[in-house]
Amino acid sequence: MTHPLRLKRVHHIELIVGNALQAAYFYRKAFGFGQIAYMGPETGTRGRASYVVGNDKIRLVLTSPLSHEDPRNVFLTLHGDSVKDLAFEVDDADAAYREVVSRGAETVMPPTEFKDRDGSVTVFAIKTYGDTIHSFVAKNGYGGVFLPGYRDVERKGADTGLLVVDHVVGNVEDRQMDRWADWYIRTLGFHQFVSYDDKDISTEHSALRSKVMASSPDRRIKLPINEPATGLKKSQIQEYLDFNVTAGVQHVALLTDDIVATVTRLKENGLDFLHVPESYYDTIWDRVGEIGEDREAIRKLGILVDRDETGYLLQLFTKPIQDRPTLFFEVIERHGCQSFGKGNFKALFESIEREQARRGNL
Repeated sequence: MTHPLRLKRVHHIELIVGNALQAAYFYRKAFGFGQIAYMGPETGTRGRASYVVGNDKIRLVLTSPLSHEDPRNVFLTLHGDSVKDLAFEVDDADAAYREVVSRGAETVMPPTEFKDRDGSVTVFAIKTYGDTIHSFVAKNGYGGVFLPGYRDVERKGADTGLLVVDHVVGNVEDRQMDRWADWYIRTLGFHQFVSYDDKDISTEHSALRSKVMASSPDRRIKLPINEPATGLKKSQIQEYLDFNVTAGVQHVALLTDDIVATVTRLKENGLDFLHVPESYYDTIWDRVGEIGEDREAIRKLGILVDRDETGYLLQLFTKPIQDRPTLFFEVIERHGCQSFGKGNFKALFESIEREQARRGNL
């Protein structure tokens, strides 16, 4: 359908965390991100501390409340360190706001102008699944490094080759996937790119269903939505929902153009990834065929490989990045393939189930 939003890109992803100072240190040291900007008491914002970290086009905002009265503390109690805001850039915030409200969006913040010496931006926000929101940022020619109110910080990271947000996956409750897929179509003008049922994504123990929603017409923003499916034991989606209390962002996929180099650096930095059994590589090359990367390097690093009619991809998933088995990250490299590794679902699920069993949650 035609739609005037014209979402340009993922502008940033904001996580509410218990200790933003320490979280920023973790993301700098583990992911190799640089620190880009800061907002807090020293910049005139009394109630919170926010650190912006990232590399290339990736921007993560790590925010901690500084008062026991701050409602962000409720978010932390319910969800732990978790994604609160998946923000998009638009050209015209006022026009976009009128459109999404006319299509049924629930307002969190109406269009609001923020200014500093580098110019102004206009931002509004709406609710989506769980306690997650979408902010919409119109830059208005703003010349600062991030957003008004933030102080520039020049602290370079040890670049690991992560370039841009490839997709962001949400987990929703059983029988809520269709509802939220329809919401993205109706409210944001997305379309359904692909879907997977419990026959596509299952093991002998558990299963899920998934619909991949993408911005129209360019698929620049891709948002898969998962829900649990009935199985013999508890699926990873239900485990997430149990520990997150409600729907939320399950994982963020970050694109690289050299996954071997990126994963090597990330592992050297101490980042933990899901284990892929050696048996996975016994038959993978018969299914995938030739790739440009060194097969032995792929095997040693435990990277997953898949191919469809348009090309191939390589991917690997971190373990959860906090003690709750909720949010994790994916590293992905694409060679023509725009899908999501359907051929790897069984191996990925089995790896996650081994971790669930270790936690006593399978």
